[in-house]
Amino acid sequence: MPLPDGDARVDAPSSRLDLRRVVQLARPELPRLALGSLALLFSSATSLSYPWFVQQIVDRVLTGDGREALNEIVLVLLGLFALGSVATALRSWFFTLAGERIVADLRRRLFGAIVDQEVAFFDEQRTGELTNRLASDATVLQNTVTVNVSMALRFGVMGLGAFVILLWTNTQLTLVMLATVPLVVLGAALYGRVLRKLSRQYQDALAQATSVAEESIGGIRTVRSFAREDAEKQRYGAAVETSFGLARSRARVAALFQGVAGFFSYAAVASVLWYGGLLLSRGEMSMGELTSFLLYTFTLAFSLGAFAGLWEDFQKAVGASERVFQLIDRQPRIVGGSTRLGEVEGRVLVQGLRFAYPSRPDLLVLDGLDLELRPGTVTALVGPSGAGKSTIAALLSRLYDPQEGRILLDGQDLRDLDLDALRAEIGVVRQEPTLFATSIAENIRYGRLSASDAEVEGAARAANAHDFIQAFPEGYQTLVGERGVRLSGGQKQRVAIARALLKDPRILVLDEATSALDSESEHLVQEALERLMRGRTTLVIAHRLSTVKAADRILVLDGGRAVQEGSHADLLAHEGLYRRLVERQFAG
Repeated sequence: MPLPDGDARVDAPSSRLDLRRVVQLARPELPRLALGSLALLFSSATSLSYPWFVQQIVDRVLTGDGREALNEIVLVLLGLFALGSVATALRSWFFTLAGERIVADLRRRLFGAIVDQEVAFFDEQRTGELTNRLASDATVLQNTVTVNVSMALRFGVMGLGAFVILLWTNTQLTLVMLATVPLVVLGAALYGRVLRKLSRQYQDALAQATSVAEESIGGIRTVRSFAREDAEKQRYGAAVETSFGLARSRARVAALFQGVAGFFSYAAVASVLWYGGLLLSRGEMSMGELTSFLLYTFTLAFSLGAFAGLWEDFQKAVGASERVFQLIDRQPRIVGGSTRLGEVEGRVLVQGLRFAYPSRPDLLVLDGLDLELRPGTVTALVGPSGAGKSTIAALLSRLYDPQEGRILLDGQDLRDLDLDALRAEIGVVRQEPTLFATSIAENIRYGRLSASDAEVEGAARAANAHDFIQAFPEGYQTLVGERGVRLSGGQKQRVAIARALLKDPRILVLDEATSALDSESEHLVQEALERLMRGRTTLVIAHRLSTVKAADRILVLDGGRAVQEGSHADLLAHEGLYRRLVERQFAG
């Protein structure tokens, strides 16, 4: 079978930092960036002026010019330095603030792009890798668009200014000084190519280590129950060691380039001293001019040296930006239609459904399934594990799309319906409900964010949850912990039912909702579920066949097909898979 349309693989990175994209992100911050640029130009101008003042001081002292002129020059220089310091502070403030805003918007866009992806995408992407994109990759970009951009502009202006002044002062001496520059430029190009590749590999390795840590911490109870702490330490240590190896290679390349670039910078200074000394001995240059020329040479060399470090950071940003923009640009494979139903009756018709999960395209889960859910009735799905029961629930909420066949809601193909409107009409209560690490009230209100406190309490009462909630010292403001770990299984299930009641969906899916509970909890949950099911089209998925006896219709699935259909009594009265399942289960 060919790969389904829901393929969630992320495309290969583009191998370059898209500066146009960064500029687009920076557009709302242009006023701050403009002010920062003005401050930068002024501070750079003051920095470039001091070698000229030094020239004046040296020449006037050597020519015996008065002390008053010396004092005046120094006072003017101090005044310029004071103004330059103010401009430097303003430059740092405006650029940093604009950069922080840009990266905050980038993180928001990246998270929105991740959340919008279809479920098949998350089947193939590890959570730790995605969170690493939000944390580590975005932080690398943050440094690039805040401090590094500001520093690059500053050193760029100072380097260019120093170069122009050097040419104006003495063209021949400047050409001698620049003899080593082509070698540095060639080395920078080779260095950038190698560093970009290593940076991308390092970010991927760091994402892998983050994913391992998240799995181990998230499954700490399983780790502890099997006494596998040492194994998890070794697994994480191996992932960290891999990232360290890449970081070491990156540091080696960076050290080599910076060392070579530093040597050529000093070689340029040495060449200026040699040739400038010759000019000085011939009387073609004054001592003040040579001193000024050396200071401008140091400024140019310092700017080029700073660019070497900034170049390394920009190459790191290339590896990070490839993944970030790649995720932002990825279009979800499942897109909603424009049709919105009015009053939903709740009739569901499944026709010729064939489906394989995108992560396992060669394994057919549903093979030509036909099914009908009638309004206001309870339909149960039973069958062996892997028969496709939970898959139908996922397809009904359009978490996936089938490769063949269609699902109709009140006569409309799900592909034509607005996704938000569709999912607003479907409520799901699973065996292990997902609760967020907030209060009980906020978890219930997740079903309808506009619900009042009275409506939240009413839903909790209907779900048999009010009494145990009130028993907590903080009541409805009790924090449930990560994934609801501070609540028992029955308590979590009743909070999930209250959330579904508050949502008030027309179609209800109960996916093994009571299979993991003790008898007392099951009784309370089942009582709440009966209230929830009233007047709704309900699909019950169950392994415990005792929970489906009261269903209006039972469909028995096997091998992705419906092999039997009828009431509990009818199916039990005839030979078949349902009767064998019941006998097997109750024989125990």
